[in-house]
Amino acid sequence: MEFRYWILLTVLGALWGSAFMFIKVATPEFGPIALVNTRLIIASFIFLPILLQKKYIHLLKPIWKQVLVLAILNNAIPFTLFSFASFGADSNILAILNATTAFNTMIIAYIWIGENVSVKQLFGLLLGFIGIFILVNPQNSETTLISSMSALLASFFYSYSTVYIQRQSVNANKMVLIGWSIIFSAVIMFPVTIFYLPDSIPSISAIGSAIWLGAISTGIGFLGYVRLIDKIGAVKTSTVAYFLPVFGIIWGAVFLDEIISSTIIIGCLIILIGIYFANSNNRGFVNSVNTKA
Repeated sequence: MEFRYWILLTVLGALWGSAFMFIKVATPEFGPIALVNTRLIIASFIFLPILLQKKYIHLLKPIWKQVLVLAILNNAIPFTLFSFASFGADSNILAILNATTAFNTMIIAYIWIGENVSVKQLFGLLLGFIGIFILVNPQNSETTLISSMSALLASFFYSYSTVYIQRQSVNANKMVLIGWSIIFSAVIMFPVTIFYLPDSIPSISAIGSAIWLGAISTGIGFLGYVRLIDKIGAVKTSTVAYFLPVFGIIWGAVFLDEIISSTIIIGCLIILIGIYFANSNNRGFVNSVNTKA
């Protein structure tokens, strides 16, 4: 992979890694559903001027069903689950658990499209689950079990969507597919959000966090995501999950004074090592993505 794409992956990891910190700040005042819808509405205003251009506008009709699937599975559900999970977990734990997206993607690709799995990859999966157990074990962490399960379920939806984007929508324009999925999800969530509006106007810090989540982490971040998928493929792009724990831990410690315990470090390292092995020697699916790019 070219150096410039590694740079873009790193920048995307920094942007998405920061999202967990801002989710932690904004969710208590907005509530999970209102925050997610606000985030999606703001991101929609970034994509709309692009998608309403003449070269894109006619490309939606043939793929609107795929767009609807991604609106629900890649945006509405996982965004809400992570916001809900923030009530019982520090932002660094959310970032670490989100890293499981990488080896979840490998498992789904194996089940769905018959991707080959080596002994080394199975070893990586085992290490990853050990790392998760260390982090979600109540004896080792203050994270609640329901928050851990919510974050892991959200990561599973991200993984499913990654494989879906790559295999079910090969001929679709990725900008149209992903951009309209954000707009669709904002529209879908709006009627529900009416019943979950915050009781009072959120603080400046919470509003600023929501704006960052919508404009930067989602809007600008997903533009980079589209670029990477076009150039290196969706599954390869999912390795951005490697960077999220690192940046999640850094941002949480610097801005939220979150404690970096030995348990967090050990659990994070085990998960990252597991992800490395789980995604090595991937001869079928990932190589086909690289060749296609």
